[in-house]
Amino acid sequence: MRPPPSTAFVLGAGLGTRLKALTAHLPKPLLPVCNTPLITRAFAHLREAGVRRFVVNTHWQAGAYASAFPEGSWEGCPLAFSHESPEVLETGGGLKHAAESGHLPGAEPFWVYNGDILSTLPLQEAWEAHQSAGNEVTLVLRSKDGPLQVGFDSASGRITDLGKRLHPEVEPRFLFTGIYLVEPAFLQRIPPGVKISVVPTFVEMIRAGARLGGGVIDSGDWWDLGTREQILAVHASMASHGAPWIASSASVAPDATLKGATAVGAGASIGAGAILEDCVVWAGAVISAGSHLRRCIVTQNALVSGQHTDADL
Repeated sequence: MRPPPSTAFVLGAGLGTRLKALTAHLPKPLLPVCNTPLITRAFAHLREAGVRRFVVNTHWQAGAYASAFPEGSWEGCPLAFSHESPEVLETGGGLKHAAESGHLPGAEPFWVYNGDILSTLPLQEAWEAHQSAGNEVTLVLRSKDGPLQVGFDSASGRITDLGKRLHPEVEPRFLFTGIYLVEPAFLQRIPPGVKISVVPTFVEMIRAGARLGGGVIDSGDWWDLGTREQILAVHASMASHGAPWIASSASVAPDATLKGATAVGAGASIGAGAILEDCVVWAGAVISAGSHLRRCIVTQNALVSGQHTDADL
């Protein structure tokens, strides 16, 4: 059995348009979840699977990554950035660009991991399935937790359809998690210098009978954090692990009240008598005395006062 992949390509170039105000100054993978940047949770998950080197593609607010990782590393693991300009190249184009820039291994498999998910799936199962089947690409699947858009034949271990493109009459039964294993040969299928998703290439592989496999992992947790509601839901789900989360450098008035799944980031200040219910307060934000916030996300260095419900501030 080969050793597990030591490199992962984490997708960080998306525009985050569904999150609007939250991604005005930060790319989505850097949004804090329980006071920790989302992308570092991906790094930690991948490190458990054997990854020791990370490549992140960038486009929107790319400078924020340099600020977050000024030494070009994360907890001792090298971190390289593959910048896409003047436009984002999508998944396939981003992979090709990173490979042509020398960031991806030329002779070893690697992981691809969406930067806007939070997952605790046991990835070793997918690696074992990938090796035993001799796949060129193996998609990590689930039978729950989101839109079921993937056709998969468990007997052969092969992907049979994506989004009803090939068999519109058959209802797909699996979710694509945004995590997959890739052999270097796959990169030859992607045309250079083109903005393109990986999906058309996957569909052509299915048509050609190429080894596009799948591994179903229903154990562990998986969340897509594409909306504010999903961000708040993840905090609520993780609340049993230590909410409220208060950064050591945050200032919270003695008579302020923090309820439910509330997080207060580094350097943030919560004024006297303020009440926060299920809120996420980013670094440097100031909540004025007497304010009352419910299910709000307060962005970095914002100054907020008054009463607000279900607002991004």
